Amino acid sequence: MTTARKIVFAGSMGAGKTTSIAALSEIPPVTTEAVNHDRALFDKDTTTVALDYGEFTLDDGSRIQLIGTPGQLRFDFMWRVLANGALGVILLVDNSRPAPLDDVREYLRHFRDFAEGARLVIGVGRTESHPQPTVDAYADLLAGEALLLPVLSVDVRRRDDVLMMVHVLLSQLEACA
Repeated sequence: MTTARKIVFAGSMGAGKTTSIAALSEIPPVTTEAVNHDRALFDKDTTTVALDYGEFTLDDGSRIQLIGTPGQLRFDFMWRVLANGALGVILLVDNSRPAPLDDVREYLRHFRDFAEGARLVIGVGRTESHPQPTVDAYADLLAGEALLLPVLSVDVRRRDDVLMMVHVLLSQLEACA
């Protein structure tokens, strides 16, 4: 018998939540993309307005539901709804944004219980084109918040990178059990 569990992918608009889920999902992902009316905030045609959904099976047969949150702050009420009952959160950060460390602070505020329970992993994208802030700067930010969490440089288009974040999160859960 298989058990279904869920992992939530959170982060700002354009951080790669939809792309991450598509890279890992074994089913065609369900998305709720709509026309992006926040072009000044992020220049892309569409954006998630409710959730993204995919599924992945672990070696032991356990099914993992992959849930992506909308990135805009006006949809923050959805973040807690979608995270309810989740194993953990993968927080994706777009290093090309003007203030990615501030983005992390904002998401930590919303997902503090996951962070304090070591049920959160941070994946920093676009580091090849935007090397600042460094992964160490994120670790310093976390230390200032009295948090010790994994921070990984990732390319969300690469299945192996997304899988690595999932495995790191699951390893944390095992270590804390």
